[in-house]
Amino acid sequence: MAASNLQELLDESGNVVDLLRNSRISRFIFPVVPSEFTNWIRESEAARTTAVLFDQTHHMVNLFLRGPGALQLLAETGVNGMGTFAVDSAKQFVCVAPGGGVIGDGILFRLADDEFIFVGRAPVANWLTFRGETAGYNVEISVDPRSPARPYGKAVRRALWRFQIQGPNAWPIIEKINGAPVEQVRFFRLGFLDVAGEKVRTLRHGMAGAAGLELWGDYESYDKIRDAILEAGHEFGLEPCGSRAYPVATLESGWIPSPLPAVYSDDALRSYRQSLPADGYEATNSLAGSFVSPEIEDYYLNPWELGYGNFVKFDHDFIGRDALHALVPDVQRRKVTLAWNAEDVAELLASPARGAGPRYQFLDLPLATTGTSSFDSVLDAADKVVGLSMFTGYSANERQVISLAVIDSDVPIGAEVSVIWGEPDITEKVTIEPHEQFTVRAIVSPAPYSPVARETYRDGWRTATA
Repeated sequence: MAASNLQELLDESGNVVDLLRNSRISRFIFPVVPSEFTNWIRESEAARTTAVLFDQTHHMVNLFLRGPGALQLLAETGVNGMGTFAVDSAKQFVCVAPGGGVIGDGILFRLADDEFIFVGRAPVANWLTFRGETAGYNVEISVDPRSPARPYGKAVRRALWRFQIQGPNAWPIIEKINGAPVEQVRFFRLGFLDVAGEKVRTLRHGMAGAAGLELWGDYESYDKIRDAILEAGHEFGLEPCGSRAYPVATLESGWIPSPLPAVYSDDALRSYRQSLPADGYEATNSLAGSFVSPEIEDYYLNPWELGYGNFVKFDHDFIGRDALHALVPDVQRRKVTLAWNAEDVAELLASPARGAGPRYQFLDLPLATTGTSSFDSVLDAADKVVGLSMFTGYSANERQVISLAVIDSDVPIGAEVSVIWGEPDITEKVTIEPHEQFTVRAIVSPAPYSPVARETYRDGWRTATA
């Protein structure tokens, strides 16, 4: 009989690493939004030169939490301190497993004393839902799943639309839309904006480094709001951004989007795994890359490795607190950007056009990720593994192929390392063609790589960790 939940699937497979390395799931897709409106390079550059409209409506889960137990659930599940979490503010919310490995992160909005929205990928939403339904909290939870990856012409409906206006011309556009000056409130504070006769919620944000706003409202007004924004932004060079260019801003800003959720091996999480479907995110998650270990724990990451150490507050009890308290932050691996050698990149790009010679794993641009969670080995001059490269792509703004990585604490900025590109063996993945491995030279660089983001982000939000 086929497995009915994640735990049964793991029991049947016998080896979780093999299960995930042989996942046949397709590449991660940013659904519904067109790939390009004009040209992905032009759209990427607009975030730096004029302004861009990011459509974030479809690729993330909305999790709505209401009730007197909502804050307690969040405080006891997240590493973040909640004592100063004011109404009409937001924070990057991080959950870890009992052993300290990160389950995931996302943005948590506090709309009222007992009302919150979590926006992010599925692992945290699944974990919060399970805890809220099984641990005795007085909380009402509803889930608005991300849109289907391939709707095939079928109608798509979300609870909310979500846009972001970003770039050096963002604020004149925002004020034109509003019909009056708009106060530039503090970072990650919520407000309101008048758009085409609708009063919508806003979040002061800055994914690409410059001032901007994230806006959201009822999905019924999607077309009306989008049209009004584009019309107001035309004279300021506002470009709608397609799904091809969108993740480049993430890469430049230094956020690793999909670490492997650390839920596969802890005995304390067995009942949680039994609650997860056999065809859900955690079950079909694909492990990709040149790093291969028989132990699934070698793929888990702690908050300091991902640049979330500033969020960990030991002023409250939370799941994983004891495990994190036992760590010494200064000796943990840290997040960096790896700037790939141009000659080596040229060799990878030339490989498909050659009629003979080695065939290397295709370097797709602007985003080269081939699995849900990617782990490429990073080696030092002695061929010792000193880190993991996890998110790779091309920044048109920097004219540079870069990857986000976690790396040993004693590897300095400016050091040359090597990234092993390509997998060591053949698996059942459908996202990778047969190939040979290739060694790419890279320079250890700060994260975020973008000077704009690095110099203007508020401390603690994807700020430089190296």
